[in-house]
Amino acid sequence: MKRIMIYLFLGLLCYPAILQANTVDFTYIKKYAELANIVYSNAVEVDSFILKHGGKLIRYHTIPETQVSYFLSRDLDQKKQSISVRGTANLENVLVDLEFKLQQNKTVNIPLHQGFSEAAKAIYDDIIPHLNQNLTITITGHSLGGAIAVILAMYLDSAHYSVDSVITFGQPKVTNVAGAAAFKHLHLIRVVTTLDLVPVVPPFDPIEIKNTDIFWHLGTEIILLQGSYYSVTSGISSMLRAAKFFTQVPNEDNLENHKMQYYLELINAKLDNAIEEPYKNELEILSWFD
Repeated sequence: MKRIMIYLFLGLLCYPAILQANTVDFTYIKKYAELANIVYSNAVEVDSFILKHGGKLIRYHTIPETQVSYFLSRDLDQKKQSISVRGTANLENVLVDLEFKLQQNKTVNIPLHQGFSEAAKAIYDDIIPHLNQNLTITITGHSLGGAIAVILAMYLDSAHYSVDSVITFGQPKVTNVAGAAAFKHLHLIRVVTTLDLVPVVPPFDPIEIKNTDIFWHLGTEIILLQGSYYSVTSGISSMLRAAKFFTQVPNEDNLENHKMQYYLELINAKLDNAIEEPYKNELEILSWFD
């Protein structure tokens, strides 16, 4: 009975996400991939990019304490505002320097990665005076910027701002099973590549699936395959995909798979003819509950 209850609970986490992923609009995803990419540039280049694409840059700022940069832009038709958070393309920093410690967050009342949540709170405090409460918000980011984007969405959602969606690229985990369940209503799309190790950080040991306090992803995961192909997964399937990296030593392929430019190349290949390929886990799950 315990085995069944745990399995059903974890399965429920991925049910809403699967419904959201019936059709993947790669033109929409490319828009936010470009925003996640241009935030690595300076304010002048960001302003030029936003203007060229029919928007207006409202604020570009670097948080002094964390040196995390972000920008807020607004569509000229005044229907939507977007936030992009800068991450890092340094795979070694992500895998080695990060201290993964979950700490109960009083603002959103769930456990969060301490470093990510502090960085997100600093952006939240800075951006509030510049947001239009009458417009929906879409948030994006790459790598650590994606993790901060998710938590920023949680802060804004808890403050009753209208968060339309969150689109992240190569995003590490930010919370545990309970935290993911509490915010499963967020429309989160996590775009990953097959060999990017950052989305599986911290590493996942399949034996730990019995432990509901482990780090856990929320949202729909879109796996960018070569050419026109992609797969969609979430919840348990997404976590089991990470299990094969448990003992892997990072290499140059992993670094290449994490670069934002590589993400854009794979997305561009799917704009005209995207073909979904069913995702298959190579691991057997039910035996782990015995």
